[in-house]
Amino acid sequence: MSDLTQFLRRDLPASIVVFLIAIPLSLGIAAASGAPLLAGLVAAVVGGIVAGALGGAPLQVSGPAAGLTVIVAGTVADFGFAGTAAIVAVAGLVQIALGASRLGRAALALSPAVVHGMLAGIGLVIALSQVHVMLGGSPQSSAWHNLIDLPGQLIAHHGTAAILGVLTVVILVLWPRLVRWSLLPAALVAVVSMTALATAMNADVDRVDLPDEPLSGLIRPAWPDAPLREITVAVLTIAIVASVESLLSAVAVDRLHDGPRADLNRELVGQGVANTASGLLGGLPVTGVIVRSSTNVAAGAKTRASAIMHGLWIAAFVLFFADLLETIPMAVLAAVLIVVGLRLVDLGQIRTYARHRELPTYLITALGVVFTDLLTGVALGMLTAAVLILWRLTRSEIRRVEQAPGQWLVTIHGTLSFVESARLSRELGALPAGADVEIELHLDYLDHGAFETIRDWRSGHERAGGSVTVREVHDSWFHQATSGRLGDGKRTPRLVGSWSRWQDMDQQRRGAMAAGIAEFERTVAPMVRPHLADLAREGQSPQQLFITCADSRVVPNLITASGPGDLFCVRNIGNIVPPHTAADDSVGAAVEYAVDILGVTTITVCGHSGCGAVRALMNDAARAGSALGDWLANSGVRFSDPDDEERCCTENVVRQLANLRTYPVVRAAEAAGRLRLTGMYFDLAEARMYEVDPVLGARRPVAVQPAA
Repeated sequence: MSDLTQFLRRDLPASIVVFLIAIPLSLGIAAASGAPLLAGLVAAVVGGIVAGALGGAPLQVSGPAAGLTVIVAGTVADFGFAGTAAIVAVAGLVQIALGASRLGRAALALSPAVVHGMLAGIGLVIALSQVHVMLGGSPQSSAWHNLIDLPGQLIAHHGTAAILGVLTVVILVLWPRLVRWSLLPAALVAVVSMTALATAMNADVDRVDLPDEPLSGLIRPAWPDAPLREITVAVLTIAIVASVESLLSAVAVDRLHDGPRADLNRELVGQGVANTASGLLGGLPVTGVIVRSSTNVAAGAKTRASAIMHGLWIAAFVLFFADLLETIPMAVLAAVLIVVGLRLVDLGQIRTYARHRELPTYLITALGVVFTDLLTGVALGMLTAAVLILWRLTRSEIRRVEQAPGQWLVTIHGTLSFVESARLSRELGALPAGADVEIELHLDYLDHGAFETIRDWRSGHERAGGSVTVREVHDSWFHQATSGRLGDGKRTPRLVGSWSRWQDMDQQRRGAMAAGIAEFERTVAPMVRPHLADLAREGQSPQQLFITCADSRVVPNLITASGPGDLFCVRNIGNIVPPHTAADDSVGAAVEYAVDILGVTTITVCGHSGCGAVRALMNDAARAGSALGDWLANSGVRFSDPDDEERCCTENVVRQLANLRTYPVVRAAEAAGRLRLTGMYFDLAEARMYEVDPVLGARRPVAVQPAA
């Protein structure tokens, strides 16, 4: 599809849809901010054209946002609108500096619960103020006063304005559920229909008031006559909140499409340039807006042209059709803002934060914004988030279960520090004297104070005739402390680490194998049992025959990330494949079984660094007549450079691949195209697998084959 065709079929229709949504929202946000209505339209034009052209999120649409309404309203009240415009322009410069410093992602370090709580609080403040306007009255100075005066406003019955507002809300709620045609967005339908109704009724209600000459009506910014500290706080507040909202919106928009991902630093610079331009032209602050952006994506936009065009449509409409905008009742715009504000309180987000135990942060931030101010609310939210983190870091879950008479299981999850020592002593002290106790630790961290609490209790319990077994899952904090190594930073998962990594030496001497089997049956078997049960019923059908060395450091399933049923393994000294004519047919039997019976599609010969068998062959240390010497004689390998151990290891792999092709079943399967032979080399020190060239013997990193 050519660029012109894509523009005409995708971006142009999308720009019209977004333009139709942006007009009423921009007017409503300006009204709710206490700013001139034209300022909202200026921000929409600048956001669309400037941020659309320069930003790093091609499908994001920028303009005045409900999330900044409370901040802008306070700034207008403190500094006047001309002063606010100057502050917006300077805030844009701060955003440019942040983006140029590549701090785009740093803004995302703020807890999402705080950000969404802030937006929810702003949404409630908007709704509480605009409900008074919708009913034909005037908003009060604070959300608390708006809430207190709401019953009186409801009783006052403000006639036509209230009717128009309520009908607008009904349309906004029902239209998306009844009509799926995206070219008629609910906000447009509600505003146009209610404006037409008000005109037909010749209703005496407040309406939009724009300058007769929009260009001459632009307000020039003026530096506020106020202390520098207050101005600085206002600048930083607008810059930071606008940046966070824009970047969060950009990240959210990325999840809605498969096109290019957002460059957050470039997006921050683009938003900064747009805010500076908007402030200089007398407009509101600009941010990326998720409502318009998601609509843009849903309407089929593919490039930034749709955002730019939507700004041009708004500019043309304001210049040539301003009279139509002045017929819109203010109560209708207020109703639109009420719905937009309430939608900032997302029930899905509340459920998510409840599941993740972050609901207190969300609620305290939201209520703090509603009943104090935005900065105080955000500060309270961040403090709550920090307290919850500290609480989780010092909190553990302790459970005691009597598994059988006289046998108890104590499981401890989380972080176990000295802060929990008193509760830990109380829980352990409640166990009956003389009982057999197993303590199972699922710990992220164990400090010395908590370790001593367990150790001292165990000593006392064992002196009283009881027994105590301490087992650890996923880590080895307790056993490190027992051996004097607590805090050495070693964190080895059970499935990866050797016995010595998670057992103390005394336990190894008493039977590491038995302990390992018991560990498998307790922690791993429940996870793999369903899969093994299927394999037991259906039989094995591996795709690979994997021939490798018996060296204890080479673990096939670990280095190939494979599970039960994936590999048919043969392990011997030196990963040797005796030729078909050799006297030893142990490997030959496995090869024939794998190819003829199991139908494997690949045979891999895997050598490794530091191979003792290869070293013996390099040094002619294999004694003829011994079992080991006779076995190594089957390799048939001749080294080109006996002093280069790594090359000798790879040449051994190449030789064994050649030996494989002496088997008739292998040659027949290869000729039929149903079998492939590969050579691999595992570097123990690097823990990395290499592919071996079957001709040159050179090694190269294993390449992942693309999906068909």
